[in-house]
Amino acid sequence: MNRRGYTILEMMAVVAIIGILSAIAGMKYASLLRKANEGGVIGQLGSLRSAISIYYADMEGQYPGALASLTQNPKLISSLAAIAPPPFHQSSAVIHNGSVANDTGGWMYDDTGGTTFGTVWVNCTHTDSKGTAWNAY
Repeated sequence: MNRRGYTILEMMAVVAIIGILSAIAGMKYASLLRKANEGGVIGQLGSLRSAISIYYADMEGQYPGALASLTQNPKLISSLAAIAPPPFHQSSAVIHNGSVANDTGGWMYDDTGGTTFGTVWVNCTHTDSKGTAWNAY
């Protein structure tokens, strides 16, 4: 007999292998997307901290009383970026004052005059993909 083509078992094996490979690729893609978003949040935090350091130097040792005052000087920052620690909070540029995170997203700025006065964090107590709490950055 001279038959051509594939049997149903061969086709099912190929479909199963393709399904397994696409599932693995999909998980890797989701992980890479989350890490990219985390990197963006950390980069925005670094930019904001740099602006605070420049303000501190320009004002000869005084931190800004409010983060919004950084936007008044164009050489510092033009606006506060909205952040969203993935996948926990909606994107927010809200500033929460104090030194204890209330886990509502946005920024947290210590204006209390304590030992961490002038410090800015991400206002989120969840952890990133490496297990580090966002408010520890």
